[in-house]
Amino acid sequence: MPLQHLYASELSALCTKVQPFPVASPEVTTINHALRSELGLEGLLPNEHAILQALFSPEGTLQENSVAQKYGGHQFGHWNPQLGDGRGLLLGEISTPQGELIDLHLKGAGPTPYSRHADGRAVLRSTIREYLASEALHSLNIPTSRALALINSNEPVMRESLERGAMLIRTCPSHIRFGHFEYFYHANEHEKLDELFSFCFAHHFTQEAKSENPYLALLTSICVSTAKMIAKWQAYGFNHGVMNTDNMSIHGITFDFGPYAFLDDFVPNYICNSSDHGGRYAFNQQPSIGLWNLNALAHAFSNKLNVDEIKQALATFEPQFLSAYKTEMFARFGFTEAVLTAPENTTDEDSLISLSNRFIQLLSEESADYHGSFRRLSESFNDIKKGNIDGFCDTFLQLNEMRDWSKQYTTLIESCQANITQQDLLGRNPKFVLRNHHMQDAIEKAENGDFSTFNDLLKVVTRPFDEHSDLHALSLAPEDSDKGIALSCSS
Repeated sequence: MPLQHLYASELSALCTKVQPFPVASPEVTTINHALRSELGLEGLLPNEHAILQALFSPEGTLQENSVAQKYGGHQFGHWNPQLGDGRGLLLGEISTPQGELIDLHLKGAGPTPYSRHADGRAVLRSTIREYLASEALHSLNIPTSRALALINSNEPVMRESLERGAMLIRTCPSHIRFGHFEYFYHANEHEKLDELFSFCFAHHFTQEAKSENPYLALLTSICVSTAKMIAKWQAYGFNHGVMNTDNMSIHGITFDFGPYAFLDDFVPNYICNSSDHGGRYAFNQQPSIGLWNLNALAHAFSNKLNVDEIKQALATFEPQFLSAYKTEMFARFGFTEAVLTAPENTTDEDSLISLSNRFIQLLSEESADYHGSFRRLSESFNDIKKGNIDGFCDTFLQLNEMRDWSKQYTTLIESCQANITQQDLLGRNPKFVLRNHHMQDAIEKAENGDFSTFNDLLKVVTRPFDEHSDLHALSLAPEDSDKGIALSCSS
């Protein structure tokens, strides 16, 4: 499959040509075979040797036209124009067998003009975390960039301490961020901003380009996809941790993994980023920050849309978020769209909202394990459906309150009249989520050359709803001393 260089050729003034700088003794540790097949890349990247040759040999197909992109961003609410691909390179684009345009990108590729005197490297720790997170989110049907290959090395890289350098080939529809538009708008480089808009319409938002008002359609599309993505984050207890506008994708995908975490105990204001002293990016702040970021992006549309049109686009965020969140949460209790649209269904939405909110409130009041509680609910469903609620309720401190909730749940199941099955719940509430304490174990072993726990974690988060009885330990919640781990942005 031929590699294209659309961004590099059509937007050459918005990027800088840079070739990857090899790490010491590179070794392809992991290839995402399923993704490689899905993208039709078996011919271009058939094996580990071919990947290294394509990246680092003089005739390598993945390095001959690689570029670093320029952008800015609001970081913790403050505008910073001095950003760009400081360690990543866009290798090019491919057209998949399904006709989709996909970026190939190398993270940890070495210094670029935007590195700001940094080494341009990624470390094995953060590379493992991004690889696992992207596959975990994908398996939960949460839009995300994805990892194609992990490259380990013997190169020492200094962060808080000396670590092993690594690289990641990742894929997504494009690496265009809110910060791309913001940079060229705030720099008053309107001709380059127009080129960026034209590129997006030509290659990524072709339907919006046909609209009567393409710019309104584009901003609206970004608002809607962002709202739906964040709704899934909230429903599945995912805290991104560093929602700067340079980490926000115009495609509504989870992007640029830093100190992220899936919740352990349900603590609504949980902060996974140890650098986030004010809690700007706490779990329960993510929807409002998403809208804040969209407002920041909307300034770049101010020469294309009037104030009312911008308000119209931004006004789609809240209803889209609430609708998507309700859909996800209802489904976790078995009330899927198929169930709710069945002719025999008589359940009203207000009752389902009350059911969902009360369950979340009870989890919050006793800081119960978020994912474990939903999985126990799934495993106890047949008993609850029959009115046998004690087995489930006895696992909670607020026994009487949870009994009352379970009776409400049973009543709604009966009034629904549609056939909700235990499998409906088991297929929505994962047994395995990517817990930080398990990842820490995998990282420590991998830094000593043992990738067994990494591979085990990859197996279970790729199929998170399966039992994997031989790997049951990876489903366990952490001990109190390992709960709520907060990590730094350093990677």
